[in-house]
Amino acid sequence: MLYGDAIAHMNIARRVFDSKTPGLLQLGTVWLPLPHLLMIPFLLSREMWQRGVGGSIPSMIAYTFGVIGMFRLIRGALAGRVEPVPAARIAAWAGALVYAANPNLIYMQTTAMGEALYLAFFIWSVVYFSEFVRGEKALTKCGLCLLAACLTRYDGWFLAAAMAGIVLLANLPIANLFSSQLAPYASLRLPHATLAKFILLAAAGPALWLAYNGIVYRNPLEFENGPYSAKAIERKTQGTTNPGHPGSGNIVLAGQYFLKSAEANMAENQWLQRAWILLAVAAMAGTALAYWLRRPTEPASAFPGLIPLLFFLLPVPFYALSVAYGGVPIFVPEWWPFTHYNDRYGLQLLPAFTCALAVLVYFAVESKDWNRKLRAALLASAFGVASLSYATVCYAGPISLQEARINMRSRNQLELQLASWLKKLPPDATLLMYVGDHVGSLQRAGIPLEHVINEGNHRTWKQPDDPNGLWERALADPAQYADFGVASEGDAVYEAARSRHLPALIVIHTTGQAPVTIYRLR
Repeated sequence: MLYGDAIAHMNIARRVFDSKTPGLLQLGTVWLPLPHLLMIPFLLSREMWQRGVGGSIPSMIAYTFGVIGMFRLIRGALAGRVEPVPAARIAAWAGALVYAANPNLIYMQTTAMGEALYLAFFIWSVVYFSEFVRGEKALTKCGLCLLAACLTRYDGWFLAAAMAGIVLLANLPIANLFSSQLAPYASLRLPHATLAKFILLAAAGPALWLAYNGIVYRNPLEFENGPYSAKAIERKTQGTTNPGHPGSGNIVLAGQYFLKSAEANMAENQWLQRAWILLAVAAMAGTALAYWLRRPTEPASAFPGLIPLLFFLLPVPFYALSVAYGGVPIFVPEWWPFTHYNDRYGLQLLPAFTCALAVLVYFAVESKDWNRKLRAALLASAFGVASLSYATVCYAGPISLQEARINMRSRNQLELQLASWLKKLPPDATLLMYVGDHVGSLQRAGIPLEHVINEGNHRTWKQPDDPNGLWERALADPAQYADFGVASEGDAVYEAARSRHLPALIVIHTTGQAPVTIYRLR
């Protein structure tokens, strides 16, 4: 429960059934709904909600499936259309181990954050696409995984567009002009019904979310340009003199910041970080070289399974665009402004680094024509880089954990103090509180959200506000609706209480946070 976002995810899921106005509309906007829906069964227990364990269980399950997916993908992609050879199995075990042992992923899968969950859907989408390219009937499964990925993170929209675009291009009439070059990928040629089914599955997630935002918020792009979007938050915190975060408006610099965060999730040492980039480049170069230098008797169809692994590079352009033009900052401690923020996003390249190492292991084991010393050196280098990298991360602490500790220290201290005071209030008291700031205090105090009137208790389709909503009516006359008010300096409850000169019971001051006041309303 270090991450504020993890606490927010759990409480979004909880308020679907625990609220003054429960229902699916409590899912809100900006964050996609699937992670919250998957948490709900595990958050029905108040203890699992308070402890945060309920929000972690979907991440833990996804972590396990992600490891299995990496093994299956690497083994199948390297074996081609034949039975897995020993070299492919060895490479698959190496890849699964590197993925599973990453300290940052191990930490993130114990939280209610969405990284482990999205990575599982990402990996399995590529698994099934790779199997489809190799001639197996797996395209529908790929489409279902894409649908789940699109409802988990916006990264999935980029992935779905890429996969659907490739399949669509392969089925256009112009593709007939390149039939000889595309012969190894004959499975991409589909009947119209199968093609339409896959395209619909790939597009269903974004379409559903756009429709939900359009119907509920009267703005299909509410998640992108609404008051809670990344752009709006950046405008609010940026001010008039701040030029913006690093990489804003500069896609090349934005991509560099993302790559640096990806390196930091693999190793703490600068040279080891660069070694992972070199491993990835070497794996791609080695695969291309092996393709062009293959024996005349070896068909090109032995290589198609490896091509879908390139989908694991899609996070690079996606996050470069997001940082440059989407209001999504990434800060790394080595570069200005020399702090941590969104470093966990770099985990999205973990599958790419894992596959790169596995491919090099495969070539070292399988290429019997190579000098034995060269093969041994390649294997030693690959495992040496992985072992030393993870050792440095364990010694310094995973950067995703460092990020949470540094950015949330003062907020968590405040919420712990606030929770201790909230526990002293009558258990049946009704609170008036803007929960967007410190909902973690309610969670730690074990106060059901149905006892709290908050900004989610109004009809969201009434824009720009809802005068007859419970939240608005309670702000207009706090004493009629609630027993106590909990307000951060400057929020709506604070302004309502101050304008009516309501008595303050407790004022909590914490360094780095706005004061929080508990008011007696009646």
